[in-house]
Amino acid sequence: MRTWNTTFTAATVLAATLLIPGTAGSAHAAGQPAGTAHVAGTGGAKGGGRAAGPPTLGACATGQLCLWAKPEFKGARRTHELSTLDINSCTALPAGTTAQSLTNRTGRPVTTYQSAECAETGEFQTYPGDGVWLPQSPYQVRAFKVWER
Repeated sequence: MRTWNTTFTAATVLAATLLIPGTAGSAHAAGQPAGTAHVAGTGGAKGGGRAAGPPTLGACATGQLCLWAKPEFKGARRTHELSTLDINSCTALPAGTTAQSLTNRTGRPVTTYQSAECAETGEFQTYPGDGVWLPQSPYQVRAFKVWER
């Protein structure tokens, strides 16, 4: 009985959302030109009436490890190509530099280290290689290792 009531309530809410104008928002935007979105109640919004898009992730090509100096993929970006990295070896960032956000598109696991020598006495974390976007590292990254699968 409880399952039936829950299902009925959910179906009612869904139907009401679709039938009441303004609550379905982008569900009715299919007939609009590409690049525009319907946003209920924004008649005089700044910026040409367009809603701000979602935050962009750090741009990083397939086969690369990209590191940014600041959180949220901002600041100086360092790009490391898989083809030029020594697998299973510690790669230190240049002296005096650190990274606070990263994208791993190498296709291999990557471990980042707080230590410039890849020492496991400080903080370290391994990220899978299937496409990871990390907007804020929990520590200052000073070195990394790319692993053989």
